[in-house]
Amino acid sequence: MQSRAYPKYPLLATSLAVIRDGRVLLATRTKPPAEGLFSLPGGLVEAGETLEQAALRELEEEVGVIASIVGFNDHVEVIDRDEDDKVARHFVIASFVASWVSGQGTPSSEAGRVIWASPSEIGELPTTSGLARIAARAFEVLEAKSSAGKSRR
Repeated sequence: MQSRAYPKYPLLATSLAVIRDGRVLLATRTKPPAEGLFSLPGGLVEAGETLEQAALRELEEEVGVIASIVGFNDHVEVIDRDEDDKVARHFVIASFVASWVSGQGTPSSEAGRVIWASPSEIGELPTTSGLARIAARAFEVLEAKSSAGKSRR
């Protein structure tokens, strides 16, 4: 496995915005570099997995929630440089939107505090960079898919 610190190549990861009753599932990270910050559940893609499979696996492993993917949200790039301007971390994260199926969300070794937050509450939380934007877009994707489904009936 490629090292996460000072990688030779960007690491491919996924995240999942699970929405239930107008709220999105968030969890605090338990490891650096985002330790203690709220983020969407997610993690690295394993060889042989599709992006969607990885997102659903990480969701269940991290917080014990089952969801159904609605669609692609956006991609996020995280590039951290050290004091010598060397790339210390580089992740390319494919973010998806999902509707909740089951599970309340429970802490694990990778997820500390687990909450369901409304869009207005996200701005008051300590979060990873860009989380408010990606969460807002997730609600837009869900609404667009829901509206498209209703118009086909």
